[in-house]
Amino acid sequence: MSTLPPPSTQPSPKDSLESKAYGIIEKLSQYIPLMNDRNRLGFNLYKFMKGEGDSPEIAVINAKLKIEGITPTELADKIKAELEKIK
Repeated sequence: MSTLPPPSTQPSPKDSLESKAYGIIEKLSQYIPLMNDRNRLGFNLYKFMKGEGDSPEIAVINAKLKIEGITPTELADKIKAELEKIK
């Protein structure tokens, strides 16, 4: 039995809101070692930036991330600082 290749996807434009949200989380990848955790948190941050999701403080806790070298509160503060830079 063989598997099919994954569907093709098109990357979002560099200046889009989605790229900015995921970019913030990628900058903090040293604290979030798992790619799936970064994707989950990036999606939560994107929803927050659209006005639909939870704040970074709540998203960091609810996403159940594996965080290394930093507390969840400090991580949320770093995310908020990065958000202020792009606004």
